[in-house]
Amino acid sequence: MLAHGMVHTYELSIPIFVAIWLREYAIIDLGLSAIPVTAASLGVMTGLGFALFGLGALPGGILVDRVGSKRLIVGCLAGMSGSFFLLAAAPNLVVVALALVLWGAAASVYHPAGLRLISTGVEERGTGFAYHGIAGNLGIGFGPFLTALLLLFFDWHVVAGVLAIPALAAAVFATRADFEEQAAVAAADGSGGSGDDKSSTGVSSFSEFVTESKALFAGGFALVFAVVMFSGLYYRGVTTFLPDLIGNVIGIEPIPIAALLPASLLPGSAAAAPTLEVELYVYAGLLTIGVLGQYVGGKLTDRIRTERGIVVGFAALAVVALAFLPVASLGIVPLLAICALLGFFLFMVQPFYQATVAEYTPAGLRGLSYGFTYLGVFGVGALGGAIAGFVLTVATPTTLFFVLAGFAAVASLLGVTLLRKRPAPA
Repeated sequence: MLAHGMVHTYELSIPIFVAIWLREYAIIDLGLSAIPVTAASLGVMTGLGFALFGLGALPGGILVDRVGSKRLIVGCLAGMSGSFFLLAAAPNLVVVALALVLWGAAASVYHPAGLRLISTGVEERGTGFAYHGIAGNLGIGFGPFLTALLLLFFDWHVVAGVLAIPALAAAVFATRADFEEQAAVAAADGSGGSGDDKSSTGVSSFSEFVTESKALFAGGFALVFAVVMFSGLYYRGVTTFLPDLIGNVIGIEPIPIAALLPASLLPGSAAAAPTLEVELYVYAGLLTIGVLGQYVGGKLTDRIRTERGIVVGFAALAVVALAFLPVASLGIVPLLAICALLGFFLFMVQPFYQATVAEYTPAGLRGLSYGFTYLGVFGVGALGGAIAGFVLTVATPTTLFFVLAGFAAVASLLGVTLLRKRPAPA
């Protein structure tokens, strides 16, 4: 839970720093050449880190089946902390880019390691996914909120250094934690977690990786992987540009900071940003509502078939996408209501597909399966932001939400297919 919260705190704080880097830097000095600082160049620079965040999940999944979850989670926390300490000390954007690449590489191993640990170490798997997801949403919602507040009073270098401390403390705590990673597997089969199946070895060669991957995708996991890809496309597509849509299309006006705080409390960054961007806080609130969605979704996975939860959850996201702009245009209260529904269902579906992965894969290849899962969610899913940007460039926000509804509808239909293919429990 600590690690999951940290991962998403850093993930969602980076875009806030980007706005500051656009103001403070004019060029990216590469030595032999210099690149002007624009939204496009910074987008490529930060995109390197985000790309590794998704692409590294697959090798992370392979590695976790070999060395276990605890070692990778400790390494993830230490790596993320180190990357933000480097960010705090960065004298130029080249070092900033290096810090973001290191963050992406460190963060990428978390999801396969953390989800494998829950799936093999926790008997009440759905509840475990629920609490795990809640921690992630606290990072998603409160991390950017805390970052924005700190930037009102401190330089961004200082804020980056402050953000590095919690992950370092969590890494120290994790090294001292004592638990049995195979407790749920041992309880289920009475083996004590010491059997000679894949639960203790994972894949040990490239040929074995190919063989086991083919075995995974030959079954129902292929449909589950398709579900998580469309989930990722919807997630990145809606979250990447939603703050801009709330601020510009719907028309929430920024509030002068001077109207909220005495002049003596407005040093540093606040002087360069004299207005409070309300849409960022509405956005943070939307993400925080996801805590409730994660909890409800996780609890339901222990009570209903996970495929049914996928069908209902993504159908609800399709409806919310179609209704978002018409409802939001009615006023502030309808806007907040539809944002709350979006935040709730956007994260309610996550425990369902996380638990479904566990049900369609063997325990010994759980790390590999979650590596593929988050390659789909964050790797393939990263295209959702590019698709959304293209749609907004050539068409309208209404068109974008129709596209998002299409992503959710396809995921729901895939859930229907899974529901029909898998026999009901006796």
